[in-house]
Amino acid sequence: MWSLLCLWRRHPVRLSLGIVLAILALLASIGLLTLSGWFLAASAVAGTAGLYSFNYMLPAAGVRGAAIIRTAARYAERLVSHDATFRVLQHLRVFTFSRLMALAPFQLARFRHGDLLSRFVADVDTLDHLYLRVIAPLAGALVVIVSVSIGLSLIDVPLALTLGGIMLLTLLLLPALFWRQARPLGYTIGSARNLWHQQLLQWLEGQAELMIYGASAAWRKEIDQQEQHWQQAQLQQQRLQAKSQALLLVVSGCTATLLLWLAAAQADKGPIMALMLFCALAAFEALGPVTAAFLPLAQVISAAERVSQITQQSAAMVYPSTPLPQHAGMAVELNHLHFTWPQRLEPVLNNLCLTINAGEHVALLGPTGCGKSTILALLTRQAEAVCGDVLLNQQPITRWDETSLRQRISVMPQRIYLFSRTLRENLLIARPDASDERLLQVLEQVGLRYLAEEDEQLDMWMGDGGRPLSGGELRRIGIARALLHDGDLWLLDEPTEGLDSHTERQILDLIFSVTQDKTLLMVTHRLTQLHQLDRICVMEAGQLSEQGTHDQLIAGQGDYWRLHRRFAL
Repeated sequence: MWSLLCLWRRHPVRLSLGIVLAILALLASIGLLTLSGWFLAASAVAGTAGLYSFNYMLPAAGVRGAAIIRTAARYAERLVSHDATFRVLQHLRVFTFSRLMALAPFQLARFRHGDLLSRFVADVDTLDHLYLRVIAPLAGALVVIVSVSIGLSLIDVPLALTLGGIMLLTLLLLPALFWRQARPLGYTIGSARNLWHQQLLQWLEGQAELMIYGASAAWRKEIDQQEQHWQQAQLQQQRLQAKSQALLLVVSGCTATLLLWLAAAQADKGPIMALMLFCALAAFEALGPVTAAFLPLAQVISAAERVSQITQQSAAMVYPSTPLPQHAGMAVELNHLHFTWPQRLEPVLNNLCLTINAGEHVALLGPTGCGKSTILALLTRQAEAVCGDVLLNQQPITRWDETSLRQRISVMPQRIYLFSRTLRENLLIARPDASDERLLQVLEQVGLRYLAEEDEQLDMWMGDGGRPLSGGELRRIGIARALLHDGDLWLLDEPTEGLDSHTERQILDLIFSVTQDKTLLMVTHRLTQLHQLDRICVMEAGQLSEQGTHDQLIAGQGDYWRLHRRFAL
């Protein structure tokens, strides 16, 4: 938790002031009850004979002053401590998100679906318990014990040491005792909550498939069972908290009885006995939050561990700050590449060599899993080659700064993501400065002009909360983004998947037209119009099995010839 605790140093004044105000409120509460007890006992002893000799005004003013200080300090403490906690959580969220954004996609892939959101929201929220329910109560209780012991020692040293010793033992023993019982429950609550969030998100996103196959009820039952497991762990934690409070009441009652018994020989000091008794009862109230302080600590530690799994990862991709001199065109060289995805045993690329000249159009074919999409991931630095070189314009890709790399490459991934934003915003992510006329022109080129012909036009809401698009329409949205970006190197992953043959030919003609002077690498399983490309490369088991023009490969009667015989239209 140390790396997360360092963020608390940004607000030392607010955090310290919150603890000071909490201590002031506790001392004022103890002073109020102590002075009230002494005042009542002293008034009873004075009786009517003391109407003129006993000073009623000064103790009454002290009681009123202690009450006002307690109220004001408690209000100010809540205000300051929560403000400081929220500021720390703000920095923690920014810190966690900045570390999250620096990670490469393959580093995030090891987290389960919805797990990152749970870590970023629920686990970060849990960390506020550390200050509000652990650090501040412990600091306040320790100062109260010392202050009460010193103050009462001015009246009666043995009784003061007895009360202080019992309170100190309670502070040391009770939290440790319940920590041992609460620790497994804290981890259970954290893991059960996060698993429930993941299951709920998957259930909501997969409603269509679950209803089609009649599995919605069974999935919902699993969610309910997980929720019951989560609630049962919370119930056990609440029972532990109730036991801790009950045990504290027993200890405070026994302590008060002991103090009365020890002070019984001093019957002539009735008001002093009342003062000691009420002071003991009030002082034990400071230990109330402490006994349960370690109950949420296990949750805090579990949440800190889960957040640290993100924040302590070093970014796999490091970009230089100095841009390289830019040259026209974009040439690609892949020299003896070896690559294996994490958590996989078999290599995806095995001594792959491929050279694409500037302005050349190349198609990459091969069976699923042969490494085609991995090549695109390496060229866009979503992953790093284990061995070998990736060169762009004869410069290692690791020497390219991120801004230049992104500007020079237009990418169409296999999975097109549609943000829950307007049609305009979904297109502007490719070129933020594009005008509406340019957006409409691109939509016209990809055959989606009709999307902007409705009442909202480019302001039509898309994504999860808007008009659903078909798979073919999503592919054309991806092509429209690539057209807007207009880089020197085009990397297209299955650009015509889900399109009918007529639309496919139109899109391919458009791609070949706009990339006439640009470098094109197209991953595809379809053989439509591949004869227009400069070169076709066929992959097998992470290597190039053959490459050449359409006519050369047909004449060679190899893998491409067999594919062409089976699938060519």
